[in-house]
Amino acid sequence: MTQNIKYVIKYKLDGERRWDFAVMPDNSEGQALEALRKIHGDDAAKISDIQVSKAL
Repeated sequence: MTQNIKYVIKYKLDGERRWDFAVMPDNSEGQALEALRKIHGDDAAKISDIQVSKAL
């Protein structure tokens, strides 16, 4: 059974610094990008500088 943990994802969208929370099984960049695709849809192609850390 996979345990999901709440993470904060810091990233740039079209050059603008942003952050969002996501519940994911691990803190990999691939998982973070998938979560951001669900949030931003087609704009996910403009995402860069992804950093993931555990939410407090």
